Amino acid sequence: MIGIQSYGGYIPRLRLQRKAIAAANAWFAPGQAAQAKGERAIANWDEDAVTMAVEAGRDALPGTDPMKDRAHIDAIYFASTTMPFADRQNAGIVASALSLSEEIPSIDITSSQRAGTSSLIAALNAVGAGTQNHALILASDKRRTRAASTQEMQFGDGAAALVVGKDKLIAKLLGSHSLTVDFVDHFRGEAEEYDYQWEERWIRDEGISKIAPRAIKGALEKAGVAASAIDHFVMPCVFAKLDGQVAKSCGVDPAKVRPNLGDLCGETGAAHALVMLVHALEEAKPGEKILVVSFGQGCDAIVFETTSALHELQGRRRGITGSLKARKEETNYMKWLAFNGQIDLEKGMRAEQDKKNAMTTTYRKRDMLFGLVGGRCTKCGTAQFPRTRICVNPNCKAVDSQEPFSYAELPGKILSWSADFLTYSMDPPQHYGMVTFDEGGRFLADFTDVDRGTFDSGTPVRMVFRIKDFDDRRGFRRYFWKAIPVAAG
Repeated sequence: MIGIQSYGGYIPRLRLQRKAIAAANAWFAPGQAAQAKGERAIANWDEDAVTMAVEAGRDALPGTDPMKDRAHIDAIYFASTTMPFADRQNAGIVASALSLSEEIPSIDITSSQRAGTSSLIAALNAVGAGTQNHALILASDKRRTRAASTQEMQFGDGAAALVVGKDKLIAKLLGSHSLTVDFVDHFRGEAEEYDYQWEERWIRDEGISKIAPRAIKGALEKAGVAASAIDHFVMPCVFAKLDGQVAKSCGVDPAKVRPNLGDLCGETGAAHALVMLVHALEEAKPGEKILVVSFGQGCDAIVFETTSALHELQGRRRGITGSLKARKEETNYMKWLAFNGQIDLEKGMRAEQDKKNAMTTTYRKRDMLFGLVGGRCTKCGTAQFPRTRICVNPNCKAVDSQEPFSYAELPGKILSWSADFLTYSMDPPQHYGMVTFDEGGRFLADFTDVDRGTFDSGTPVRMVFRIKDFDDRRGFRRYFWKAIPVAAG
């Protein structure tokens, strides 16, 4: 028996109000007012598909000691159509940030909106074949859109994570079926920044309505499940009521169609089928059957049945439900454009720096930079960051006595802080300060997701993996860990 063992999710806390988008573009696209309902999730300037995947993965794999608590993961699959690197293993960055073993395979899966479900099927097949035991599947997207476009209203940013294996299952796989059909509903060329969308009626009538039912029928036949037995129908779809029409045409009760979360976070691209699946798992009961459908140059359909172990996990993950609740309303449309590089801001002389990254240092200190791994003295127990040859305890000073010690999942507190309007920041002022940990150790950290005036010395914080800075000259981005107030996380 194979299936899902754990889940996690992440939706950025900033929620841009669609009425703010419509108001800003009313002079040019007055028709947007018809779509100005609800809100869409927008990533902070220092978030991308990689950082959101890390957050979802942390949610699916909780624990205070990542190197031990995640040692069972023996494969990682990362699905996205907006990976920051075209030629660098993006899954490898995520694996390092999660402190996974280096003795595992990793793979990036892209170029289709069904990349998330395709990754899930590939991982389930590998576990079923016995080549892997516990695989981590991550799906994440941060898609750029033209101002005043329909996609600007429809899309949202987010990520989901699943762990699959053979034991302790919360949902067992009953069957799956895939179709590969080069039906072009939209595309993005190699040198293009935005999707080119085809005509909606063509997509709806000739694409989804004809291709999705074929995949659904195949999956139900392989699973040996009647369409009427489906309790949760998961199918991302931006066309109103089309998901219900597809379900009905296949014999599934339209009342079983899951909410697409469009008014709450928007459509999160390659991640959205898994985002909706995680949301379904958070509300499902044991013994219920979930049908997941994902359309994109073909279609994937997967049937799961939840188990009695599901209740043991529900409420113990932040998941999609928790992420949706941890929201901050954003009405500044200009900030959204700035965060996505769609307006040319005057950044000032202080931003004129060469951000060239030292690849040699990044490699040699990769556990520190990506995994936030410091050291703990095996003789006196003192923890410190960064790890050094000599223990910082003045009463010890042992040499070469430190073992790796991760700070990524440890709670911290603000010791001191500053809000700097002189230093260049994409979201001024630049907040930074000294973070200290009860287990020992302290270091100077940037703060992110900060609301001015809402924190002070002593405020609890947690660490998050974010973009440190961009090397625009060479197309490189550098990652490190930042602190966010717990109330904002």
